[in-house]
Amino acid sequence: MTPPGGTISIAGKTVSRLGFGTMSLTGPGTWGDPLDRDAARSMLVQAVNTYGISHIDTADAYGPHTAEQLIHDALFPYPDHVLIATKVGMVRPGPGQWKPLGNPFFLRACVEASLRRLKVERLELCYLHRIDPEVALDDQIAVMQALQDEGKVGHIGLSKVTPQHIRLVSEHLTIAAVQNALNTHARFDDAEGLCGELGIPYVAYRPLDAGRLAHANGPAAPLQWLLDRGSHIVAIPSTSQPSHLAEIVAAVAGGD
Repeated sequence: MTPPGGTISIAGKTVSRLGFGTMSLTGPGTWGDPLDRDAARSMLVQAVNTYGISHIDTADAYGPHTAEQLIHDALFPYPDHVLIATKVGMVRPGPGQWKPLGNPFFLRACVEASLRRLKVERLELCYLHRIDPEVALDDQIAVMQALQDEGKVGHIGLSKVTPQHIRLVSEHLTIAAVQNALNTHARFDDAEGLCGELGIPYVAYRPLDAGRLAHANGPAAPLQWLLDRGSHIVAIPSTSQPSHLAEIVAAVAGGD
C-alpha cells in the first residue's frame, strides 16, 4: 500500500506525510463523546488499514481523554509501523475552552494518564501541547526530559511555538517534531522555515482551515500546496466523515 503523500521519518518511524488528526472525533467543542463511537472507531481503522495512513495525531485534551480512548479501542495492539503521537499540557474548563498548564507535576500526571489510556509503556511522540507563559520554560522542558530519561516518553515535540522557542528548547533536547497551524489562509510561519533548516519535521495542523478550504474547491490544491513546500512537512487533517477522509486521501494520492 502506497503511503498517502509519501513518507517521512518522525520519532524513529517512517510514516505517511498525510496523517490523521483526531480532534474531530469528539463531541461539539472538542468536548465529550462523538455522537457515534462505533463510527469514530471505524474511521480510525479505515485510516490505517484502508488508506495506509501511519501517523495518528491526538491529545489528552481532545474530549478530554475521548480521542485517546477511541484510538486504543480501534487500533490496539498498534501495528509496528503506526506512530501514535499525543500531546499534554492543556486543561479544558468546558466545551471550546482551552488553557495551557505547564506545571511539572501536572505534565507528569498527564503523561502517566495517557500511558494508561493508550495501554502503552512509552509514548513514542509526546508534544508539549502549549508552552505555559506562567511557568518557567526550563521547568516544563526539564520534566519532559525526565520522562524521556525514564523511558515513558520516546521523543519530544513542541506545538504552537515560535522560532525563539525552538532555538531555546533545542539547547536542552532534540525536538522530534514541531506542530503549528499552516494552510493557504494562514500561509506564513517563521517556525516552518527554521524547521526546514534544522531538519525538524513540521506537522501542519488545520491544513484545511477546519474544513473551510475543502468546502471551497475540494482539498487537493491546499493539501498539495502544503506538501510541496518541503519534504519536512506533514499534514494532519481531521474529519469525522468517512466520505471526507476518502476525498482527502484521493486528493493527496492524485498529487504524488
